[in-house]
Amino acid sequence: MKILDGKNLSNIIKQEIKESVGVRLSLGLKKPHLAAIIVGDDGASLTYVGSKVRSCEEVGFESTLIQLEKSISENDLLYQIEKLNKNSNIDGYIVQLPLPKHINEEKILLSVDPVKDVDGFHPTNFGRMVLELPSFIPATPYGIMEMLKRYDIKTSGKKCLVIGRSNIVGRPISILMSQKGSYGNATVTVAHSRTKNIKELCLEADIIISALGIPEFIKEDMVKKGVVVIDVGITRILDKTALKGYVIKGDVDYKNVSKKSSYITPVPGGVGPMTIAMLLKNTLKACQKKD
Repeated sequence: MKILDGKNLSNIIKQEIKESVGVRLSLGLKKPHLAAIIVGDDGASLTYVGSKVRSCEEVGFESTLIQLEKSISENDLLYQIEKLNKNSNIDGYIVQLPLPKHINEEKILLSVDPVKDVDGFHPTNFGRMVLELPSFIPATPYGIMEMLKRYDIKTSGKKCLVIGRSNIVGRPISILMSQKGSYGNATVTVAHSRTKNIKELCLEADIIISALGIPEFIKEDMVKKGVVVIDVGITRILDKTALKGYVIKGDVDYKNVSKKSSYITPVPGGVGPMTIAMLLKNTLKACQKKD
């Protein structure tokens, strides 16, 4: 069993980005600039956005954090987004999800300028990805593909089970895994909340990518020996004995499933750091397009 160490790999990618930024600055080109909008004070979202801001500093990006009240109106949020769309100094930005219930997420994401949509959520980028045209790929699926590539995990002709069908992870990764390419060409099955035979599908799979959000859902008796497991799930479980008052669990019973896996991602330290690294990579790409 080999651990797919997303933390270490993301540091390698961030160092590569930092070197690219150094070259840009030596040529008199602008420093990449990533902005983030966060609405409200959700603890997990604040932690995640904070790590993005710190990562910007690590690689030499400029960063702007716009924190807005949870009670902000939809129109006022749209106004903030339009300001970022028009700001030529901002190369890319993200709107941290989830948004408060009184705000239409779809309307907000549609208002983001596709050329600054480094999260890859706008239909323009999503559609271009489906058609295998140059686009911003959603950061988490992008990170998974990069991990498979850097660890040279063969995917061609393999049976890949994707658990979850969100537009952020499940749907895009299922498309990417089935596309032509050195680290695609898999035969992909998508399972979800209405799937009745998940255990049987898991046992058939050579590669399992789980983005379900149910802690330790995948057990040892659900996987075959030699399986590759990518665990995207991240759930906070209250634990008074833990230093922070909670522990982080993935979708996979890591302790037991790892015994049968050829490769497996830990949680935390697997897909999460890769998501941030690929967000930075998308921002660098957005900046380079303006040169």
